[in-house]
Amino acid sequence: PCVTSIHSFTSAFLFSIEVQVTIGFGGRMVTEECPAAILVLIVQNIVGLVINAIMLGCIFMKTSQAHRRAETLIFSKHAVIALREGRLCFMLRVGDLRKSMIISATIRMQVVKKTASLEGEVVPLNQIDIQMENPVGGNSIFLVSPLIIYHVIDKNSPLYDISPTNLHHHEDLEIIVILEGVVETTGITTQARTSYLADEILWGQRFVPIVAEEDGRYSVDYSKFGNTVKVPTPSCTARQLEEDKSIMDTMPLSPKGTIRKRSVKLKPKFTISEEPS
Repeated sequence: PCVTSIHSFTSAFLFSIEVQVTIGFGGRMVTEECPAAILVLIVQNIVGLVINAIMLGCIFMKTSQAHRRAETLIFSKHAVIALREGRLCFMLRVGDLRKSMIISATIRMQVVKKTASLEGEVVPLNQIDIQMENPVGGNSIFLVSPLIIYHVIDKNSPLYDISPTNLHHHEDLEIIVILEGVVETTGITTQARTSYLADEILWGQRFVPIVAEEDGRYSVDYSKFGNTVKVPTPSCTARQLEEDKSIMDTMPLSPKGTIRKRSVKLKPKFTISEEPS
């Protein structure tokens, strides 16, 4: 009397599936004779919704894996300070190990150090944003290949008075780098972070090239991702370099890198000549 058209275990099992999936029944339905059966029907529907929600959540978490994607965004182990276009620059290298790209990737840097105000207030962890330059321009980057992100140390930079003598583990200085973007496959925002202490900043060094062209195609050698080479760099602060231009005159010029041009195969030219009579 509680459920119509129930004759065996198979028909009862089919009725349970119908309750779990939908409320519209065929020949089997709950009658108003048994209030307990109506209560069981409500409980089964609630349990079915909870199970569906848990399964969808597990599948979504398994497919997204934003933290796994952030592990493939790599930074150079050390940052460097060297001359670029006649100015001291703070440089680091960032790359992506996966073929799927990061959409709307942005990068920003902050200097965290102990500062004191004019009134004598001591700020132990003062966070100062620093302006960056990259090949694309602005904070947005196109991470199709490893890029060298650099910051020009000028009078507005918190690194304006930094010299090689300040780059030791006792110096209260840390530079935090944050890379954010949207994962192309899932559309989820991911974030990768790293930081450089004072003793992790190399003075007078430059990153070696890792992108090469072979047979019209570019290849990246990630085994040299963090390798650096020494270059002539004045051992003074950016302030001293700007005030005394004669320091640059005493600097030996570093050898310029050679740019290999693409080899273009010319098609043979054909000429039409008149046949001799």
